[in-house]
Amino acid sequence: MTTHYIDITLLPDPEFSHAHLLGALAAKLHRALVQLGADDIGISFPRYSLRPRTLGAVLRLHGSEAALQRLMGLPWLQGMRDHVQCTQPTPVPGDAVPCRVQRRQFKTSPDRLRRRRMRRKGESAEQAAAAIPDSAERTPDLPYVQLRSASTGQPFCLFIEQKTVQDPASADGFNSYGLSQGATVPWF
Repeated sequence: MTTHYIDITLLPDPEFSHAHLLGALAAKLHRALVQLGADDIGISFPRYSLRPRTLGAVLRLHGSEAALQRLMGLPWLQGMRDHVQCTQPTPVPGDAVPCRVQRRQFKTSPDRLRRRRMRRKGESAEQAAAAIPDSAERTPDLPYVQLRSASTGQPFCLFIEQKTVQDPASADGFNSYGLSQGATVPWF
């Protein structure tokens, strides 16, 4: 149950871009949540915006006071302390509304989609090109954080959709990035 929150604010830094710091913070949080095996800590971005497209400079952690203290008891922010400012666990205001923060994945490259279709359906390049035109390309319009896969080492964009919802929180919890698997976080 998300009764408390902690705000982690990125501080301006002349050596590192905001995007670089947010990526490092998200990667460290991911490793800490995996280490804890936690599915009861969610995240949100209080300054999330689609126009301009940004996650903002604040990462908000949501959870019970005990879960947040357990996370903050780990040295997961080591190396980031000079770049962030953290609040103490604070009770969620009573007027908060449910918000779902989740990953969105996009199939963006027609070339990649064609190669996949050729493998799956045994089609030629010409057949795949006829089935998947260049106009099939989707340009994601959501804010994202740039991460690196621990298993492959490849960089990837973690696109994040954050929106208020009418339905109450489900018991599904959060993934190892703190993103919703059905659960909501309080938005205020």
